[in-house]
Amino acid sequence: MTERATRFDEKILGKTQDIRLIRRLFPFIRPYQWMLGMAVLLMIGITVMELLIPYITKIVIDRYIVPVYTLAESNSEDARPVIAANLEDPGVKAVVLAHPALFQTEGTSAVISFDDLDRLSRQERLRLRQSDITGVGRMAAALLVAVMISFVLNFALVMMMEYVGQKVMHDLRLTLFSHIQDLSVRFFTKNPVGRLVTRVTNDIQNMHEMFTSVIIFVIKDFFLIAGITVVLFYLDWRLALTAYCIFPIVFYASFKFAGSARAAFRTIRIKIAQINSSFAETIGGMRVLQLFNRQHDNFKTFAAINHENYLAGMQQITVFAVFMPIIELMSSVALAIVIFYGGAGIIDQRISLGTLVIFISYLRIFFRPIRDVAEKYNITLNALSSAERIFLALDETDRIPEPGEADALPAPETIRELAFDDVSFSYVPGEKVLDAVSFTVASGRTLAIVGPTGAGKTSIINLITRFHDPDSGVVRINGKDIRRYGIQHLRSRMALVTQDPFLFSGTIRSNIFGDKVDVPENEIQRILDASRCASFIGRLPDGIDTVLGESGASLSSGQRQLISIARAIAVDPELILLDEATSYIDSETEAKIQDAMGNLMRNRTAVVIAHRLSTARIADHIIVLHEGKIMEFGTHDRLMVQQGFYHRMTRLQG
Repeated sequence: MTERATRFDEKILGKTQDIRLIRRLFPFIRPYQWMLGMAVLLMIGITVMELLIPYITKIVIDRYIVPVYTLAESNSEDARPVIAANLEDPGVKAVVLAHPALFQTEGTSAVISFDDLDRLSRQERLRLRQSDITGVGRMAAALLVAVMISFVLNFALVMMMEYVGQKVMHDLRLTLFSHIQDLSVRFFTKNPVGRLVTRVTNDIQNMHEMFTSVIIFVIKDFFLIAGITVVLFYLDWRLALTAYCIFPIVFYASFKFAGSARAAFRTIRIKIAQINSSFAETIGGMRVLQLFNRQHDNFKTFAAINHENYLAGMQQITVFAVFMPIIELMSSVALAIVIFYGGAGIIDQRISLGTLVIFISYLRIFFRPIRDVAEKYNITLNALSSAERIFLALDETDRIPEPGEADALPAPETIRELAFDDVSFSYVPGEKVLDAVSFTVASGRTLAIVGPTGAGKTSIINLITRFHDPDSGVVRINGKDIRRYGIQHLRSRMALVTQDPFLFSGTIRSNIFGDKVDVPENEIQRILDASRCASFIGRLPDGIDTVLGESGASLSSGQRQLISIARAIAVDPELILLDEATSYIDSETEAKIQDAMGNLMRNRTAVVIAHRLSTARIADHIIVLHEGKIMEFGTHDRLMVQQGFYHRMTRLQG
């Protein structure tokens, strides 16, 4: 793979204990355990119905269609199948009297050889077997009732498990989303967007079928197999043993399938995440790709990842292609064994025809869950592979630490002073971005930070907002280490305006005011006027309720910047952080933004990062950074008089 593609590689997981993964899902299942208990009861009822339906067939065959009475049972030496008749029925008695040579009578009953039935007329046969026909009708009705009960129980089970599955996914997705939101910015620089999207969408969706199609139904299949085994051994243990002699081969094949399939599914989950990551990056960088004609190179990279996903899919298919025919073969072999030995048992009258039929029916039912084990194991492996990735994300601890209870300070009533005290910081160990930086900004003052690209200007903003913590030194507010303040309380006193502002999909109103719905109209107008947004928002079709596309792509860079300033004014912060807010703006728009920034910073403490030194001139003090160190410090006029690094930068910008 290319270097670019390998950035999307995920952690290679070792052998994971599936029971441990399922145990970790229990907290999400526990709120619905009573529904799972009801589902188990429904499953038991369904299992009983599935066992009862074939048994009704045996009763119909042996009791009404081909009765198992024999002349031997009627004290005759000729052990042949016979049909018994009740002489108390006048119609039956008339048939017996009409053919006395064919019947043997004893008391109120008579029997006729099964082979002699053909010597009677159709009407006589129907009359003679009227009770059997009535019995068949009753059994057909019982069968229909059993099928209807099974339908109702299955419907209730599916609805209940679908509800549980959807609720568990709902809770798990909220937990994962909330956890990801609290992780540090550093985490998101190491994990592509596509991978995280896969966790919250595909991976959690893969858990759905495990809850709805596997957990309860595997238990049902277990009870079904156990019930079938008990019934078969009860009916004829010898015939059951002959059928079960091939099961060691079936269990061995299932065990080998489980090991091979797991590796294939793990690979597939990794490749799907890589495909999502690569595609997300392609969409995000489409303009650059097309501008520099990199489509072909990007296509080759994606094709390589896609081919690896194809190979993993073929590995999975190969495993199934071997397993399924083996199970089908074993099913046919077991059926052949039952037909051979069962047929011989019928011939020597050791078993009844109904027993053989029910053996065949139960064997077909028996192998159905074994064949389904491939599909269920497919679902389970897919879900557990996703669970591994989900819990890897939930186990991620890369977050900015909150202060302990003993060290925590209440949020300051006002920010009187911001100070850096000998602060050093690095993103990569050993590569300092800031080196022993110290400065102080008093309340209501503006500090500008200038310097070449890579000097560490944005890193200062990251430390103030606690997106990162310094390696050494202390960032202080009112003389106190900011790590002793709660992060939410700290950030609620700040507002950040970046060089490339991010706008959310939704209305302009929601981007400025969030979910506040009770903002007075006069306050809205004041904020729009102060941020210089009123003029262009007034020209939009729906004004402040105009819906924006992704990242506000329908607006110009300057308009997005003005909205981000309005968003900052709306929170009424004490500390303003401006990160190269006019670096991408034309001169006309810059004048509006400068005016809006002036309104934003009025009577507030501000830290301004600027490539355009015209922005820095409005500051009370200027810091010149170079290679992470403070080269110069002072006002614009003083730095110009010194004719040092700042003076040269000013001359270069004309």
